Amino acid sequence: MAENLLIVESPTKARTIKRYLSSDFKVMSSMGHVKDLPTNRLGVDIAKDFKPEYITIKGKAKIQKEIKRAGKDSKAVYLAPDPDREGEAIAWHLAGDLRAEHKEIHRVIFNELTPRAIREGIVSPQGLNLNRFEAQQARRILDRLVGYQISPLLWKKVRRGLSAGRVQSVAVKMICDREREIQAFIPREYWTLTAHLLGESPPAFEADLFTINGKKIDLKTRQEVEGAISLVKGKAFRVKSISRKKRTKNPPPPFTTSLLQQEAFTKLGFTAKRTMGIAQGLYEGVELGERGQVGLITYMRTDSFRLAKEAVDEVRELIVNSFGPNYLPDNPNIYRSKKGAQEAHEAIRPTSVKNNPPEIAQYLSKDQLELYALIWKRFVACQMKPAIMEETVVEIEAGPAIFRARGSVPVFPGFTRLYEESKGDEDREKKGEPLLPPLKRDEQLDLEKLDPKQHQTKPPPRYSEATLVKELETNGIGRPSTYAPIMATIHDKEYVTIEKRHFRPTELGSLVSDLLVESFPDILNTAFTARMEDKLDKIENGELKWVDLLHEFYKSFSQDLTKAQKEMKKGIMTDVDCPQCKRNMMIKSGRSGLFLACTGFPECNYTANFHRGERGEIIIEEKGAVEGGEQCEICGRPMVVKRGPYGEFLACSGYPECKNTKPKARKTTGIPCPEQACNGELVERYTKKGKRFYACNQYPRCHFLLWDKPVNEVCPLCKTPILVQRQIKGSRPFLACRKEDCGFRKDLP
Repeated sequence: MAENLLIVESPTKARTIKRYLSSDFKVMSSMGHVKDLPTNRLGVDIAKDFKPEYITIKGKAKIQKEIKRAGKDSKAVYLAPDPDREGEAIAWHLAGDLRAEHKEIHRVIFNELTPRAIREGIVSPQGLNLNRFEAQQARRILDRLVGYQISPLLWKKVRRGLSAGRVQSVAVKMICDREREIQAFIPREYWTLTAHLLGESPPAFEADLFTINGKKIDLKTRQEVEGAISLVKGKAFRVKSISRKKRTKNPPPPFTTSLLQQEAFTKLGFTAKRTMGIAQGLYEGVELGERGQVGLITYMRTDSFRLAKEAVDEVRELIVNSFGPNYLPDNPNIYRSKKGAQEAHEAIRPTSVKNNPPEIAQYLSKDQLELYALIWKRFVACQMKPAIMEETVVEIEAGPAIFRARGSVPVFPGFTRLYEESKGDEDREKKGEPLLPPLKRDEQLDLEKLDPKQHQTKPPPRYSEATLVKELETNGIGRPSTYAPIMATIHDKEYVTIEKRHFRPTELGSLVSDLLVESFPDILNTAFTARMEDKLDKIENGELKWVDLLHEFYKSFSQDLTKAQKEMKKGIMTDVDCPQCKRNMMIKSGRSGLFLACTGFPECNYTANFHRGERGEIIIEEKGAVEGGEQCEICGRPMVVKRGPYGEFLACSGYPECKNTKPKARKTTGIPCPEQACNGELVERYTKKGKRFYACNQYPRCHFLLWDKPVNEVCPLCKTPILVQRQIKGSRPFLACRKEDCGFRKDLP
């Protein structure tokens, strides 16, 4: 019988730790939380200082019983769940079960699962952290009060199955607010004038018009650009000045949780949920052949940039051996964590840089290898020297005009030899700086052509997972460990859709968000939510009592709740007039989705389906449009188009006397399916949410599908059959190759 019992929350973590402990230790897994608030009731006694009711989670009674039995037979118990608030809550609940049987209970913290870290944790155990547990308990109760008291209101006013959340609802509001910014945005026309020039030495290069008569230009119309062309037409182009300066680009910091989520999304296309799941496996341990199960990264829920001295010493040695001494700074690079970061944790890094990604690739899945390589390279790069670039700015005189050309040349690659930080949505579209030819002052240049281009200002981009995570963290909303489940929830609840990797609010999401903003302004307020996170940190730091925070919160929340129970509307008012009585219409929710209803009900019972235009304006859909003269085969009346939860269908216009319905005929495109050995044809179809797509009519035998309108033409660049028609808001429609890496594009009238 083992003298000591060590309990963690994961079986994989248990297997990894067991390899490094003697036979004196029995290692068990609790399989996550063993206790939580009940799922079928509030579980919080508000009148008794918000006393929580913890019960054994369904299915965990057997595990709980086995742990108690093992604890009774052991001399000492070591509780080693993850080193964060959730892990502390698991430890406290386990301790509560074991304390009656055993008095010698220790809390063990492992920031990484390596022999050294495990030995140090066992030798220097800690006491249970009451402040950290109470911070988790306060957050859990806050979320329960909001979720379990607002969600039933949404079921009553909108529809069953909806949910509200203290952080989740703020995230949806941010997505809705951004969509309204996009809809309200009015593009502004502007022009650029680029000179294609050739000097005494190749290559040819480009320079953009910068000033005329010493004034910086802002070309707004075609007439203005033609005026600028007339001023330089026939004029000699001469190099007026050349300036060169060196620019230093510092390496990025090691990963925190949010930075890892952002970079993994941008570089690897991983969702936050996918990233955290893979990282959890890398932390808990991966089977590396004869070496057995090895924890490959440090704990992946952290907001700290701190790095252990041993890890820095090891990576500095690797940099010298792999890249040379020129790449190693004289002193280790130190990065300052944000205010309030948990400095007891480290940044996310490999447990040992000797575990080189290519050397252990055979033991990792594709996803594991990609994420591990990203973490490994980022950590090594953060301790390398900066990159040095030489930037050149050339000013070229042509009559009264000055054209400006920019270029950059790498002088020393530094950390970029190993790692390049990904670019964000806005940076990705910026013009690069090409290599310039050797030029000298007063050199005469040949003008190959003047190239005027029309542009339009662009609205702010929709949030991607990466940019939403960044915005949430910047505003202090939630914690990085909560972002992954939030992203998954708002999508699962159909509050948002994902289009081209960016969030777009659904009508349901906008409706729920507007109702909550109207009834619970504090809960949906960004600054208010951020202050709550700060106060949870204060509880963990022992600066605030958890009960005091809940009393302060509930005082205003209960008032809003009481008011909302009486006054929350069942929809959102619009400025659309009812076609029958001219009263305002309201967006409401029904069994078949959202619809417009007259506020004059029951005097006026007019309802209609609707959709939105480019500016977000509401457009009433014609009610029951007749479908091409098709008649009901039962009663002979005309069939009309209706919309249900699964898209459009045909219904008899004689309803309710005749209740005949049938599927609406799919529109054929006349375009053959491009898949080899398929004789199908592309047809227009709709998703359950009413979104149009084009698919082969031989489904399920053929799974070919397009979201954009197909055009029966072959790509002139890569010869791929079928182009697609697209249109970006504020620009003309265009044809494009359906292969994303091709790049073919042709504007349409």
